[in-house]
Amino acid sequence: MKKQNHPFHLVDPSPWPLTGSISAMTLTSGMIMWFHMKNHYLMMLGMLIMILTMIQWWRDIIREGTYQGKHTIMVTKGLKWGMILFIISEIFFFISFFWGFFHSSLAPNVEIGMTWPPKGIKTFNPMEIPLLNTTILLSSGITITWAHHSIMNKNHNQTVQGLFMTVMLGIYFTMLQAYEYMESPFTISDSVYGSCFFMATGFHGLHVIIGTTFLAVCLIRTMKFHFSSKHHFGFEAAAWYWHFVDVVWLFLYISIYWWGS
Repeated sequence: MKKQNHPFHLVDPSPWPLTGSISAMTLTSGMIMWFHMKNHYLMMLGMLIMILTMIQWWRDIIREGTYQGKHTIMVTKGLKWGMILFIISEIFFFISFFWGFFHSSLAPNVEIGMTWPPKGIKTFNPMEIPLLNTTILLSSGITITWAHHSIMNKNHNQTVQGLFMTVMLGIYFTMLQAYEYMESPFTISDSVYGSCFFMATGFHGLHVIIGTTFLAVCLIRTMKFHFSSKHHFGFEAAAWYWHFVDVVWLFLYISIYWWGS
């Protein structure tokens, strides 16, 4: 077709789905080798292929939306629904962790001493690093909202400032959580409490890293003037994702750190 008479985006042939599937297979196989044979080279190769695939795939999408004009109003509407459905799937992903936590904590069985937290587990003080991390994420929710309002009001400098502060707060949160893990008095193998704690907070930490990367890319794109007040869905999707990460942390803090301790 030399000329399309519809608003939809027919995706061009791309090698990235193939290299992405190869990287996923290599990464999972490498993780098995790491667990059983203490050899991490295949896992690192899979990680490298996956990172390179993501960089080049997302580069192509940025080109389509920013320079080639393929992200029409209809395409953007589809992308918005895709992001909404993705976040809903992520909500159910975390619901499974909360389900496991409350299943074990509301009716602790005899194997863990019929108490919660289980006997021998020394929990974190919710008024120390967890409370600081809560303040950091709530502050980042304010700064990302500030950046969103600034981009809609065509205030480029404040958009950059708001995004930069959000990225810095995300990095600060990750550093504090890493410190908390290093100082933890229990491990993931310490009864069901350790499993629930590290699975829920660990996956949330992974989502913070992903969200911070997402926002850092948006910061670079903002500095290159990729967004306008009417066309900035890449930024909007990152903001939605970050607000989701904020809300999940509030539930984690209240249920696991405060009530569960």
